[in-house]
Amino acid sequence: MPQTQLPQTPVPQSSSPRPSRPQLAGEQQLLFGDATAAPEDLGYRGPTACAAAGITYRQLDYWARTGLVEPSVRPAAGSGSQRLYGFRDILVLKVVKRLLDTGISLQQIRAAVTHLRERGSADLAEVTLMSDGVSVYECTSPDEVVDLLQGGQGVFGIALGRVWQEVEGTLAELPAERAGNEPGAVADELASRRVRKTG
Repeated sequence: MPQTQLPQTPVPQSSSPRPSRPQLAGEQQLLFGDATAAPEDLGYRGPTACAAAGITYRQLDYWARTGLVEPSVRPAAGSGSQRLYGFRDILVLKVVKRLLDTGISLQQIRAAVTHLRERGSADLAEVTLMSDGVSVYECTSPDEVVDLLQGGQGVFGIALGRVWQEVEGTLAELPAERAGNEPGAVADELASRRVRKTG
């Protein structure tokens, strides 16, 4: 099946059978299942999201205000509120950063992000985004990648499963918080003791 140029209305399913092999715990495909997904109320503040995605806070703020990547755990709610970005938000931020670094226009990136959102997160580990520097293509099998390269169109590729692993590894070392923890709420044991002692 030929690769899909983004955006395209429905993504056709590959008619070629995929190689079946046993899945081991910790492999990419299992990371995208609901069994190991991060809790939906677990989020990361802006500076943490920036560190994990390799972007500046100015980029993060602009992309949130323009709707490219909005925080899914807790949006900004006025002055002084903290946005909380979910794992998938940070994954998209990192993909956007990689696409920008390769010279893809923000307009093409918006189309690719919209397409990936509509596609959902199922089987993202099997998706490779390829580009010729102008257009972005979705490839879901090694044959599609080879077809694209043989046609002289592909210049670079981003394997989303690999990006997922990088983001997961980075976030494991960075602080997260639950959506219910508003600024000023008791966040740790020491703060809890202070509240009991003074309250």
